[in-house]
Amino acid sequence: MIYSLRGKLIHSEPGFAVIECGGVGYKCMAPLSTVGMLPQRGSEALLYTHLSVRDDGIDLFGFLTMRELECFRLLTSVNGVGAKVALSILSDLTPDRLALAVASGDAKALTRSAGVGSKIAQRIVLELKDKLGGFAEALPALEQVSQVRSNANAGEAMEALTALGYSPSEAALALAGLDETAGVEEMIKAALRTLAGR
Repeated sequence: MIYSLRGKLIHSEPGFAVIECGGVGYKCMAPLSTVGMLPQRGSEALLYTHLSVRDDGIDLFGFLTMRELECFRLLTSVNGVGAKVALSILSDLTPDRLALAVASGDAKALTRSAGVGSKIAQRIVLELKDKLGGFAEALPALEQVSQVRSNANAGEAMEALTALGYSPSEAALALAGLDETAGVEEMIKAALRTLAGR
């Protein structure tokens, strides 16, 4: 098992990076978020890895953090979710956002990723609901989502934002922390400004 790779980044493009260690270049399939955060070519890079051995080939997957790697392993443990779909999800969602979407039952947030239909998204939410609980950093955000849903004006604003195409967890995070006495229109405008800035 290859736990991690530390070496010179000799090539990267959307979907993978090549790290040279001891004269050997290791191609690591990686989410777009990981590839985008790598240093420039020729610099030293560290990737935490997962080695997949199947009948049709051997693939190495690389991630910037152990949390991304853990999420990848959890996602691929879900029936019907392969490595390609897991990478697609992690390209769009950070581990915290994934944990929040799963904990709040927001399957719609997952369907934004390429290759993720509503059935697979619902299966991910169902199967990972208890397993992603270890990501304590997502708990404050989950509490904010609950508070937003309990406020009447914020609830209406959240419905309007979801009608515009935002997922419930995205809308709730944008509305969290806003003045609870504000009107629905004010909340929607403030939330749209926040969402536009992301």
